[in-house]
Amino acid sequence: MSRLKLFVATLKWHGIKLLEKQDIARRVFLHGQRYVSSGTSEPFLSASNSNYVEEMYYAWLENPKSVHKSWDVFFQNANAGQAYDPHLPDQLERKASFLQSHGLAQTPGKAEKLVEDHLAVQSLIRAYQIRGHHVAQLDPLGILDADLDSFVPSDLITTIDKLGFYGLHESDLDKVFQLPTTTFIGGSENSLSLREIIKRLENTYCQHIGLEFMFINDVEQCQWIRQKFETPGVMKFTNEEKRTLLARLVRSMRGRLNVLANVIRKELEQIFCQFDPKLEAADEGSGDVKYHLGMYHERINRATNKKITLSLMANPSHLEAVDPVVQGKTKAEQFYRGDTAGKKVMSILLHGDAAFAGQGVVYETFHLSDLPSYTTNGTIHVVVNNQIGFTTDPRMARSSPYPTDVARVVNAPIFHVNADDPEAVMYVCSVAAEWRNTFNKDVVVDLVCYRRRGHNEMDEPMFTQPLMYKQIHKQVPVLKKYADKLIADGTVTLQEFEEEIAKYDRICEEAYTRSKDNKILHIKHWLDSPWPGFFNVDGEPKSMSCPPTGISEDLLTHIGNVASSVPVKDFKIHAGLSRILRARLEMTKNRVVDWALAEYMAFGSFLKEGIHVRLSGQDVERGTFSHRHHVLHDQEVDKRTCVPMNHLWEQQAPYTVCNSSLSEYGVLGFELGFAMASPNALVCWEAQFGDFHNTAQCIIDQFISSGQAKWVRHNGIVLLLPHGMEGMGPEHSSARPERFLQMSNDDSDAYPEFSEQFEVSQLYECNWIVVNCSTPANYFHVLRRQILLPFRKPLIILTPKSLLRHPEAKSSFDEMVSGTTFQRVIPENGLAAHAPHEVKRVIFCTGKVYYDLVKERKNQDLEKQVAITRLEQISPFPFDLLKEELEKYPGADLVWCQEEHKNSGYYDYVKPRFRTIVNHTRPIWYVGREPAAAAATGNKNTHLVSLRRFLDTAFNLEAFEGKTF
Repeated sequence: MSRLKLFVATLKWHGIKLLEKQDIARRVFLHGQRYVSSGTSEPFLSASNSNYVEEMYYAWLENPKSVHKSWDVFFQNANAGQAYDPHLPDQLERKASFLQSHGLAQTPGKAEKLVEDHLAVQSLIRAYQIRGHHVAQLDPLGILDADLDSFVPSDLITTIDKLGFYGLHESDLDKVFQLPTTTFIGGSENSLSLREIIKRLENTYCQHIGLEFMFINDVEQCQWIRQKFETPGVMKFTNEEKRTLLARLVRSMRGRLNVLANVIRKELEQIFCQFDPKLEAADEGSGDVKYHLGMYHERINRATNKKITLSLMANPSHLEAVDPVVQGKTKAEQFYRGDTAGKKVMSILLHGDAAFAGQGVVYETFHLSDLPSYTTNGTIHVVVNNQIGFTTDPRMARSSPYPTDVARVVNAPIFHVNADDPEAVMYVCSVAAEWRNTFNKDVVVDLVCYRRRGHNEMDEPMFTQPLMYKQIHKQVPVLKKYADKLIADGTVTLQEFEEEIAKYDRICEEAYTRSKDNKILHIKHWLDSPWPGFFNVDGEPKSMSCPPTGISEDLLTHIGNVASSVPVKDFKIHAGLSRILRARLEMTKNRVVDWALAEYMAFGSFLKEGIHVRLSGQDVERGTFSHRHHVLHDQEVDKRTCVPMNHLWEQQAPYTVCNSSLSEYGVLGFELGFAMASPNALVCWEAQFGDFHNTAQCIIDQFISSGQAKWVRHNGIVLLLPHGMEGMGPEHSSARPERFLQMSNDDSDAYPEFSEQFEVSQLYECNWIVVNCSTPANYFHVLRRQILLPFRKPLIILTPKSLLRHPEAKSSFDEMVSGTTFQRVIPENGLAAHAPHEVKRVIFCTGKVYYDLVKERKNQDLEKQVAITRLEQISPFPFDLLKEELEKYPGADLVWCQEEHKNSGYYDYVKPRFRTIVNHTRPIWYVGREPAAAAATGNKNTHLVSLRRFLDTAFNLEAFEGKTF
């Protein structure tokens, strides 16, 4: 082995790269570039190395198994079929036979030249496989290099004189060479002339298809791609396939709505009626422009005669934002079908070139592709590369050679194709689909094309791209190009082509005529994620009511006991975790819960009812604050884990808890998509700290807040946002509740009419629900209510940090048993409530500050004079319950107290609504921190001083005397 290692080192020194397989059966693959030193180039094998080759050859003649397998393969190839024959009399005769068959007759120089030339040819083949895409004819306009680089790799034989790079000459062109096992250009032939080798490499790698795949570190996958593209004659189509392709081109020339019309097969009249400005909207909400709408449709696959369901996701103008949403919905559809291998459901993502390179969410989405709880078993990415981003040239829009280079990070093969060659496009897409089905990995199809007109109907591209658009105006459309080609080769006649055009024109005209009969626009017809049967019972709409959210005490006890145990034998947990579990068991015996146990109770109760629960986010398995511990880790067996939640009952829904990648934008989008697939699941995303949600602001603004209004799409996703001013600094304090409240759609000036079902009706009308619970029991109930409601709304929960272990922040089973429910407002229930006419001040608050206020009130002995009422559900605003509270204390000052700064938090939201309740007859005074640019201070002393200041103001009963409002 020492001589073999020496030879490997020598080969590497001369620029020959070795790609190894495992263990002893390692194959040597040779790289095409020489080692160059001090301006001079050395041959592939020096004299000393050629001696070593000769020694290897002699050893192989004696016994082929005595040498490395790579040498065995090489000598068999070089021997031109004269493999080892044990009947040859001796080594000399064998050597003579080998050398004489190659015309070398004992001449060492010629033997060395033979080895060098074969190595050179292998290197040449590899060079085309690696860099052939750089010179492929990809741009239909012929004016740009698709890779932003006009450099032609020096190791590609673009001219005859470049043969010298490999030590070859024009006289070698007709010499026959054995082909290595790393190419399929020979088809059934094992050897070809150099001239034919170059020709076939040019046809495979340098025409209308450019392949990037040699960076993939899996040899089997590389071989698969080589075979699909190198094998002679693979890209042959029958006349029937060509005619079908022509017919599809005829239908697709309508442009922007092509996917809706021809892929999803949306009814044409429904598309056309969207262009009528007089059409009246039948559904509530704002609607959206036709290009953003989604669609859900079941159609027949004519090739297999099987039904296929297609869902086109509605999406905003924020490019690529929909990518993780599609992936999440795909994952959910696979999950509910038990499709663990991705054989029943798959996703196709359509991208633009500028956005694919420029938007960071593309990278985030790629990095979810192989994570166990996020993989969709491969996605086909189709990049519509029109070589421009609105008005920006590619060379100003990206630093990478191709817009698709981001895909290399996950070893996804990239197939560039000239989109003016329909057959090449069709073949590449077919291979991409087969790749995904074979390897369950992502693949990218880069359709290099051009934008015939401007970015939109009113855009004039000649302002900024005059030369490009002069060429485009001269460009023959792809339909005519392909039709002329088929007419020329006799596949179709001119009459047949014209009849196909006339046929589709007639279909469109008839659909357009029918569309004029439509007077009402139904946005729900464009719904991308329908939930059949969810909104109705026996054909009738569900009752607008919500049952009590409590559960039986037996159920609470059972879940608490499992949450306190390790339900797997011989599983050693950490000593610190043992203490946590013992504390849980003690709480269960004492019929109380803390925050973590209340969450356990809510999740566990759903699993018994067949409701899937999924919790995702950064570090959610343990919990950022080490409070959850839903995944136990064996301290002695690596990677052995246990999820007690999945051991509650023999027949239960599965519980999924998964630490995510360090991404908010991509992961929140993914979970939103997961929640779209079914209403019968509780899907939660937890931010590591509440303010981290702002890196996912696009998902929140464009999908969660407005999704139902734009696309009639219900969604019950839950956002868990740790929040609280605790002196931890500006970045770990505020979940920015003011932003969610500012986007809430309830009217601050409209005094509602109260009815028996006011709570549920109000929830139905809102765009999302914002809560800040102060007790574990209320947290339990709001999670339960989320599923028991007869509809779905996003739920934003401002979750605690210090309250997770606060001794007062515990709840009794009595607050969670059957018959109990979520409290939108928790009124004062102490001494002040017993004599409300003696109360001088009512402090309204929400969240953690309640505990600071209660403690300070007790310290100042003001429990009779000051009432404290907690607002648990902030939006939609509980007008009805707060009206009762205000009327209970007619002579008291009204104060809103918050720990957040005045220009953040809740004050700007609650103030006008309180004033609406009292008809502007009583002021609602502000107590809290002063306005500030940063969300919180990073200085602990400053934090405590500001806390002391606003607590003093809150209980200074003369603070607002003489002030006007």
